[in-house]
Amino acid sequence: MNRAQKAESIETLKGVFADAGAVVVTHYMGLTVAEMTDLRLRLRKEGAQIKVVKNTLAQKALAGSVGEAGDALFTGPVAIAYAPDPVSAAKVVTQYAKDNDKFTVVGGLMGTDVLDQNAIKALATLPSLDQLRAKIIGVLQAPATKVAGVIQAPASQLARVLGAYAAKEAA
Repeated sequence: MNRAQKAESIETLKGVFADAGAVVVTHYMGLTVAEMTDLRLRLRKEGAQIKVVKNTLAQKALAGSVGEAGDALFTGPVAIAYAPDPVSAAKVVTQYAKDNDKFTVVGGLMGTDVLDQNAIKALATLPSLDQLRAKIIGVLQAPATKVAGVIQAPASQLARVLGAYAAKEAA
């Protein structure tokens, strides 16, 4: 890898670290190509990606913004999983780590905060962005339907009373 390729890789990683909701740092030593492909497909379904990174390039891309604790995450065979949604990558990677003992979650980065394994596991238990949006829409729609029912009830009762008076007058 020449200097131009290294500079390009560093810029790409800077973009990943800036744009991702959360970056999950993992060790993948011992995974076969088929297992890694399976993980990539699972992540892709959730709108996330995984990328094998060179530790020195990742540390240069971070440029000390997360301190020594963030740089310490990048040792050994490292792959980063990331997505715009902070939860989706963490969910898939944590579940895959439970299923495969060769794959481990080391920690992660969220903005300039360094997350440990427990924080990533806690992040994975949160509902995804789409699930939160659905809950908010449900909460917003429920009162509107109740208000519409309450508004319609007096009008229908009034119509029934007027209909009864009209029937009484006609008789």
